[in-house]
Amino acid sequence: MGKKEKSRPRRSFTPEFKTETAELCRRGDRSVGQVAKDFDLTETAVRGWVRQAQVDAGERDGLTSSEREELAALRRENRRSREDVDILKRATAFFATETR
Repeated sequence: MGKKEKSRPRRSFTPEFKTETAELCRRGDRSVGQVAKDFDLTETAVRGWVRQAQVDAGERDGLTSSEREELAALRRENRRSREDVDILKRATAFFATETR
């Protein structure tokens, strides 16, 4: 078994940085691998950004960035609503047994 590589700390990048990085690859100035090396990124991350840029530009099927944001917000809201309903069900059951 080989030695396990140390994982790098999780970093976050601005949408502008992702867009500009993906655009370098899409224009053909540099390959995905070269861009990843130049900016100390993983090729997987850069490929994902390029893929998302293609979806946003309408060149590829999938959810656009704004649709992804909306979907995430709706899922959060749905989860909170389910939690609220669960709390109300428990409260109703508790008070129903208390009033008897």
